[in-house]
Amino acid sequence: MGQVKKPANLLTWVKYSASSLVATLTSEVAFLLCYWIGTASAVASVIAFAAGAVPNYVLNRRWAWRRQGRISARRELLPYAIIVLGSAAVVIAGTSAGDHFVRGWVDSHTWRTILAGAVFLTANAVTFILKFVLFDRYVFSKPVRTPATK
Repeated sequence: MGQVKKPANLLTWVKYSASSLVATLTSEVAFLLCYWIGTASAVASVIAFAAGAVPNYVLNRRWAWRRQGRISARRELLPYAIIVLGSAAVVIAGTSAGDHFVRGWVDSHTWRTILAGAVFLTANAVTFILKFVLFDRYVFSKPVRTPATK
């Protein structure tokens, strides 16, 4: 009678990791391009995060957690958006702080771009495991019926 949420398995973790790699590469390229042309690091981070959010959601929903059909806005999109916006805040703050530090020490635009890109990538890595747990428990979880105890 009770509801238990089935935890993710190793295959889900591997697929999530692959999906995150695609999203991270998409974001990283967007960040580097924006930063290279002179966009402020915070704005470049926002653009980059948005560029990676769509493939991340689609790949995670359909491939990693095998969700098909209609999207429940209340059950999936809202918690997904909260988690992604929270991790975006961490990435933007980290990248902005790293950029501020790098600008004080490095004159070369090329090296500043490389270092800011590394900070952006590192900030994404910091949120990686936490996002997996939150996606698995709150966004893509699927209640599983357990047999009634006698």
